Amino acid sequence: MFPVLLLALCSADIDPAKIVDLTYPFNSKTIYWPNAKGFVHRKDGWAKNAQGFWYAAGGFSTDEHGGTHVDSPVHFAEGKLALEGVAASKLVAPVNVIDVSLQAERNADYLASAADVLAWEKQHGAIRKGSIVLFRTGWGKFWPDKKKYLGSDVAGDTANLHFPGIAPAAAELLVKRGVYGVGIDTASNDHGPSRMFETHRVLAAENIYGIENVANLERLPATGATLIVAPIKIEGGSGGPARLLAILP
Repeated sequence: MFPVLLLALCSADIDPAKIVDLTYPFNSKTIYWPNAKGFVHRKDGWAKNAQGFWYAAGGFSTDEHGGTHVDSPVHFAEGKLALEGVAASKLVAPVNVIDVSLQAERNADYLASAADVLAWEKQHGAIRKGSIVLFRTGWGKFWPDKKKYLGSDVAGDTANLHFPGIAPAAAELLVKRGVYGVGIDTASNDHGPSRMFETHRVLAAENIYGIENVANLERLPATGATLIVAPIKIEGGSGGPARLLAILP
C-alpha cells in the first residue's frame, strides 16, 4: 500500500490547491490537556548580528499531548508501540471522514457510534483495511477558545470537560476493519466526560495510533483523499506534535 501511494504522489506534480493543512500552529494559544504545561517557544537570537546579517535561532518545549498531535499506542497500552515505533508505511494512507457534526451540535458530549460508522459505510462502501478514519464533529469552530473547546478553561480542571468523542463500540468496529489510525477534531478520541478512556484503550491494544485536534476537517471529502501523518519522532514517546497534510482527490 505505502509504495503504491508514494508512486501515485510522485508520478506527477501535485496541484497545490489539493493540499490541505490539517494542523493548528503551536503557540501560546495552543490548547493542551488542562494539567499539561503547554507550549513554550524561546527566541535566543532573532535580529541582525554583529556581522550585519539576520540570524534566528531558539528552542521550544512542549508536552506530548496538545495541539494537533499523535497518540502512540503505548499511551494507553503497556508494551505497545511508542512513537518512533509506528511504521512510516502506516503514516501515509487513504483517509475516510465520518461527519457527526449534526449530532455533536445537539449534544456536546456526543459519542460517535458504531451505527454512525455503519451508516457511513452504507453510503460510501466498506472502510478499507490500511486506511485512516477521522471523525468530524465541527468542534474546530471553537479553536482556540479553551472554554468552548474543552468545556473548561481552568488550569488543571479535568473534571468538567465537555466535547464529543468516539464510542468504544465504534473503535472496536474500526479495529475489525484493520485501520491504521483513528482521529478526531476535538481534544481526545474519548469524549470530555470520560474517566476510563475506553476508546483509547481499545485502539492502543491493537497498536492503532490516535490523532487529536485535527484542524480544517470540513475541507476533506468523505472519501478519496490521502493523509500524510508526520509526528515528531520521539523515542519512547507516548505521543507528540504532528504535521497533518491531506491531498485531495
